[in-house]
Amino acid sequence: MPQLRKDPVLGRWVIIATERGKRPTDFAHDRERHRGGFCPFCEGNEDKTPPEVFAYRAKASKPDRPGWDVRVVPNKFPALAIEGELERAGEGMYDKMNGVGAHEVIIETTDHDRELADQPAEHIARILKAVQERMIDLQGDTRFRYIQFFRNRGSAAGASLEHPHSQLIALPIIPKRMVEELAGGKKYYGYKERCVFCDIVAQETWTRNRIVAENDGFISIAPFAARFPFETWILPRKHDPCFEDENDEGRLAFAQVLKETLMRMNAALDDPPYNLILHTSPVGEKDLKYYHWHFEIMPKLTKVAGFEWGSGFYINPTPPEDAAKYLREVEL
Repeated sequence: MPQLRKDPVLGRWVIIATERGKRPTDFAHDRERHRGGFCPFCEGNEDKTPPEVFAYRAKASKPDRPGWDVRVVPNKFPALAIEGELERAGEGMYDKMNGVGAHEVIIETTDHDRELADQPAEHIARILKAVQERMIDLQGDTRFRYIQFFRNRGSAAGASLEHPHSQLIALPIIPKRMVEELAGGKKYYGYKERCVFCDIVAQETWTRNRIVAENDGFISIAPFAARFPFETWILPRKHDPCFEDENDEGRLAFAQVLKETLMRMNAALDDPPYNLILHTSPVGEKDLKYYHWHFEIMPKLTKVAGFEWGSGFYINPTPPEDAAKYLREVEL
C-alpha cells in the first residue's frame, strides 16, 4: 500500500509509492563520459579563469599560478553581478530589483579525474574550510542575505565541466525554500520548545532504520519523507545553526561521513549524478534555537513529471528505509 508521509519541517506531503518499489539496479542513467578537450580548471591553466579570490597553495607559489591544491575564482558566467546596488522598484503590481550578488567556483583539486568521494577526508575538510572562509568574507557585504553553497556532479545534475568543483552564490534575498524551512523550524519550536532537526537526529539514532553512515559528530540518513529515491541528509548531532562556525575537528568528522555516504551511493547506484546542497542559517542569524545546518544529497535517478509539477507532491518509488538499508549494507 502506498503511503503519504509528512515532512516534519516543511509540512509537505510526499507519496512513497511502495507498489512501484524500485531496487537500485532499476534506476538507469547514462554513465558520465569523459568529454576530453581543454579544461580551464586544471593546474597550469590559471590564466584561463578570472583571478582567484582565495587559494590554499604552496608558500613559494604566486596567485594565479600553479602550486595550489584548492582554488576559488569568480564564475566566468555569473548568475548575479557583484557590482551595483539593489535598487528595489515596482512595475505596476510587480516587484523587481537589480540582480546583485556574488557567484564563485571552488576548484576542489588539481586532479581532473579525482572525484570528491575519492579524496581523503582530510582534503575534503580542507575544501570545506575554503568554503567557510569565502562564506565569512561574503557575509561582510551588507547587500547579501543568504550564501548558497552547492555541488552539481555530472551533466544530468547541471555540471558544465567535468573537473571536480562546487559553487557559492551570495544572494540579496533569502530563498523561498529557506524561508519555508526556517518558518517550519520556528513553528515546531513554538509548540515543542525543541529544534525539529535535533529531534530528527534523536529519532533516527534511536530507531536506526534510516541511518546510512555515522560517527560521534554526524549522522547520515535517508529522511522519513524523502522526495527522491536515495535522497540523503547529513546533520550534526549537536545543535548548530551555522555551517561556517564548524571547527577543525567538526569539519574532519563531517568530511568522513560525507565521504562514506558518497562512496556508498557510488557503489550502490553506479556513480550517479547528484546535487549536494548546504542548508544553513541566513547572514547575521547565528543564534537560532530552532534551526540546524545540514547537507542534502539528491541523486538524479528519476524525473519530475506532470503530476509533481501540477500538484506539488513528490512521488518516491523507493521507501527511505529500503534505500538506507541498501546503502548501509553495500560493499565498499
